[in-house]
Amino acid sequence: MIDFQNGSLFKLKKCDNSIADDLMPLFVADEEVIGCYKCVRDHVVFTNKRIIAVNVQGLTGKKKDYTSLPYSKIQVFSIETAGLFDLDSELELYFSGIGKVKFEFSGSCDIIQIGKVIGAFVLR
Repeated sequence: MIDFQNGSLFKLKKCDNSIADDLMPLFVADEEVIGCYKCVRDHVVFTNKRIIAVNVQGLTGKKKDYTSLPYSKIQVFSIETAGLFDLDSELELYFSGIGKVKFEFSGSCDIIQIGKVIGAFVLR
């Protein structure tokens, strides 16, 4: 599992949804991809049920750790938009049982839309 307790931080860029193809066997009924974000080898996939963080391990990258973060366990979340000099935006999620998970998005990312989507699932 990704060690979110020790300040684990992802700097993510938007990528196409094909990166989620290897996750399809993990999906439950009616689960769909909303968006995919990638940093060097690791990636994060937002679905309509949860966030799946994929930690690619080893030299070959064949070993992968899949961490499922269900929206139903989010207690609080925060978004920080990009500024004039600081072009990165951030998403902080507080999950019952594991604490804070922080994702940093670089480049052009619609963090407001991400916040809106998460809010729709959390505030049901």
